[in-house]
Amino acid sequence: GVCIIRRVVNNDGRSKGYINGSPVTLSSLKILGEMLIDIHSQHEHQSLLRRSTHQRLLDDFCVEQNLLKEMQLLWKQWQQNFHKLQEICTQSEEHTAQSQLLAYQLNELEELAVGPNEIKNLEAEYKILSHADETTLSVQAALDLCSENNEQNASSLLNQALTTLRDLPQKNNDLSDVITLLASAEVQLDEAASDLRIFNDKFEADPERLEKVNVRLNDLHTIARKHKVQPAELEKITYSVREQLSRFQNKDAELEKVQANDQVLRERYQKLAGKISSQRSRGAIKLAKQVNHQLQQLGMPHAVIEVQLSSAEPEPPSINGFETAEFQVSTNPGQPPKQLKKIASGGELSRISLAIQVITAKTSQTSSLVFDEVDVGVGGGIAKVVGQLLRKLGEKTQILCVTHQAQVAGQGHHHFVVSKTSKSNSTQTHIDKLSGNEKVREVARMLGGAEFSDESLAHAEQMVTSHQA
Repeated sequence: GVCIIRRVVNNDGRSKGYINGSPVTLSSLKILGEMLIDIHSQHEHQSLLRRSTHQRLLDDFCVEQNLLKEMQLLWKQWQQNFHKLQEICTQSEEHTAQSQLLAYQLNELEELAVGPNEIKNLEAEYKILSHADETTLSVQAALDLCSENNEQNASSLLNQALTTLRDLPQKNNDLSDVITLLASAEVQLDEAASDLRIFNDKFEADPERLEKVNVRLNDLHTIARKHKVQPAELEKITYSVREQLSRFQNKDAELEKVQANDQVLRERYQKLAGKISSQRSRGAIKLAKQVNHQLQQLGMPHAVIEVQLSSAEPEPPSINGFETAEFQVSTNPGQPPKQLKKIASGGELSRISLAIQVITAKTSQTSSLVFDEVDVGVGGGIAKVVGQLLRKLGEKTQILCVTHQAQVAGQGHHHFVVSKTSKSNSTQTHIDKLSGNEKVREVARMLGGAEFSDESLAHAEQMVTSHQA
């Protein structure tokens, strides 16, 4: 299908992006544009002085891109896992000390084995046991008052009251309820006295049990003070310490998992990096051979370019694999290859850049290639060769070339001319497609300026038509 990308720039400098008529962010437009179009500009030779550019060009030329992306993703995952491993190991000593403390605390709490409501029950029992003598005396006194050892006890008095009312010579209905209440009270009093006797028979002071309860309470209060809580909260503290210790134990399990994952990611990364290293080794030789062939056509017959692969050791492997690539060149016989910035002049660097661009463009994953004045610094017969290279490349993929060289423009399949007009304090830029005669006149203008001669027109026509199939 057709994909139309468009960017509209307003007079105030603001711009809007569109993809197939739908508005998008400029970042989205840029991402899609980079996927569809590969741009080689006149300033590309400047980036050729950077080793990172060498690595990218080599990888674009010979490395399986899906393999490279997979390796880079693995490296990121490996590094994330490695940083996590370092963090866990850094915390290990502190965690070990905390874990040991928690284990000791949990053992102490579990040995104490605090039961549900134990504190409340023990405190109640302690109060009873610690007042056993007072309780015994008080119960006996109450029993005496109720029914025993006292002629004026409550039971005797109630009995006398009932007898007096029941023995009245004349019954009075108004006193019936009173007699009933007194009779009921007498029964309840007898039951209470019976319960007091039972309690009195069973209850006795137990100093040994009192001592045990006292010791247990002291132990509970002591450990509660250690944890700075109330004794009633010891059950919650036991649960909390157990949970904290469990988390630390999980950290140990996590450490083992992260260590195992580190090994797996390392091995997978190394396997992929090894495959990529093999591709780079073969590709470096092939790329150098093809670029050297192009350099001969571009008027540098003695130039020899090499792609040097350097091991990343002793540095750790990087996101790009085991090695880095660097282009080195010798421009004269007998000279050893050296870095581009130490050997090549500006003009030589332009031609080296063009040779590399032409070769690597063949393996580009994009459908359109833009060459923006890559022929800067060359002229004459060399410019003609540049045009031939671009035309040949244009037979395999879509090429858009911006040039001021007639020798290059003359070999294009299609021609467009860019012009500017000024009117009412404004300037407009126009792009017009040229017909056959217009092509010839424009090439003639590029050759000799605004004035045309029969010779320049004939030369221009020969340049335009000689390449047409």
